[in-house]
Order: sequence, then C-alpha cells, then structure tokens
Amino acid sequence: MDISLVIPVFNEEESLPPLIEWIERVMTKNAYDYEVIFVDDGSSDNSWMVIQDLSIQKTNRIRALRFRRNYGKSAALNKGFEIATGDVIITMDADLQDSPDEIPAMYDLIVKDGYDLVSGWKKERHDPLSKTIPSKLFNYVARKVSGIQLHDFNCGLKAYAYDTAKDIDVYGDMHRWMPVLAKWQGYTKIAEKVVVHRPREYGVSKFGPKRLISGFLDLLSLYFVGKFHKQPMHFFGTWGLIFLGIGALSLLYLTISKMIYKVGGIQDRPLFFFGILSTIVGMQLFLTGFLAELVIEGRGKNYTYNIADSIGIADPTLSG
Repeated sequence: MDISLVIPVFNEEESLPPLIEWIERVMTKNAYDYEVIFVDDGSSDNSWMVIQDLSIQKTNRIRALRFRRNYGKSAALNKGFEIATGDVIITMDADLQDSPDEIPAMYDLIVKDGYDLVSGWKKERHDPLSKTIPSKLFNYVARKVSGIQLHDFNCGLKAYAYDTAKDIDVYGDMHRWMPVLAKWQGYTKIAEKVVVHRPREYGVSKFGPKRLISGFLDLLSLYFVGKFHKQPMHFFGTWGLIFLGIGALSLLYLTISKMIYKVGGIQDRPLFFFGILSTIVGMQLFLTGFLAELVIEGRGKNYTYNIADSIGIADPTLSG
C-alpha cells in the first residue's frame, strides 16, 4: 500500500464528509493505493456515526477505531501509527484546515528524495494572534533545544516513512514535538514543506490557555528525557554530588573553626543550617537517580487505551 492517512477526530462531524471526498479526489487523480485511518478520540457529537456511514460507502478504504473517552491527540496518533500499513504514513487534522492537495508532494519527498519525515509549515496562517504568537515562541525554543531548523513543529500535516512512524513512541502531549522524537530515534533526514493553511469552516479550535502552559512543560520534559532517559543518574548524580560537596565543605569549615578558633556553638550559625540542607538535598537527588535507574531497568510499554469500537481492524485492543 502506498499511503496510510492517519486522522485524529474530536467533534468534527460536519467536516468529515467533505474531507473524505477531497481525499478521494486527490488519491484517484494520482492513482495511489491508500487507506484512511480515523481515530475518534472520544467525540461527544456524531463523529463516530458519520465515520460508520463513510466506511459503508468507502468499504475498502476506511478503517477506524473509537476511544471510550478523550485521551488526546498523541494517543490517537500512536494508535493510528500502530495499525497503519502504508509505505508512507501521513497525518492531518480533520477540521479541513489541512489541504489533501499537499499529499502528492509530501509523498514524493519521502519516496523519491528519501526523507524520514516531512513536516508542513503553515507559513501564512489563518489563526488569531492568541494562537500564532505562542506558536512562534514554541517553535523558536524548540529549534534552540533540538537543533532541528523547522519553522512549524506543531503542524498537523506531516509525512513519515513507514519505519519512522513505527519507531516513534508518542505519549502525553508530545505530538507537538514529533520531529524531535524522530531525531532522537535516529531519523535525522527531516525536511520542511510550505503548506496551505485554510480558515476553519466548522467547529471550534481546541487550542486554549492550558495548552500554552503544557506546551512549555512538554518541551522541558522532552529535553530532559531525550538527554537523560537512559542514564538519569548522570543528571541527578551530578547535582547530588554538587550539593553534597557544598554541604560537606560548609560543615567541615564550621568544624575547623570550632576546633582552631574556639568559636561558640556552630548550631547557631546560618552556615550550619545551609550545610545540613545541602547535604539532605544531595542525598535526595542521589536517591532519585537510583530510583529512576530502577524504573528504566524495568520499564516496558504499558500504555493502554479503552477502545469502544472499531472498523476494519482485526485486534482493536491495541495496548501499546
């Protein structure tokens, strides 16, 4: 199969029929063998009923699954990647803001030019300033942290080589940083393509103040996990040694002062409490490092999503 389209869905009942018709026109024109994988992320509207109707009309093309509750876009992408079979796996949003007309060019960049991942760049955006300004800030920080020179890390329209998509473990809200996850898995051939960003026709944006905060927290987590996920003791142990050293030197200085200069009780001096505090913090950091090493030693993929229904999928359990 040439292409698997993975499309997370959350309350997009109005946009799904025109989206599938648009996809079908593009695929037919380019003679692609393809499948569309809808992942309904616990929609509260009639999105699943619409997907069921579309699957009857397009029996050989649509596969789908539905979560019992809203797990988030990362979970939807993770499950979509898990069941996709195409040589190229393309993700796009279901709100019609991503154009299926971009698919052929992105497909060629993967197949003909050999890129591992192609990320869309919404150079001209049709979003309010409350969304575009934080996005520019996120992207600037992500470039500095990751070393990947992309303008738009969070664009939903992306193309992946089969192996790239299968090797990326998407969790939490890390879908914003897919190029970074790919790079840290060793897939460094990453390209960017300017794509059309269309105004929203149906529904409302899922962006809110909560994502502004969580985006920065996720980036910090991503930086830490990417750098120390296999050897957390390198981080916690280093800082533990620093604090233990500060504490030991402080207490040693007080002890020598007491012995040589016969000063009063050291327990009344601020440096005494600082030394004790530094020692305690150092020990805690060391213990944290040891515990993190134990967790990594026994870590497995234990993400489980409660799936309510599926279409065209042999095993819908899909615990990853």
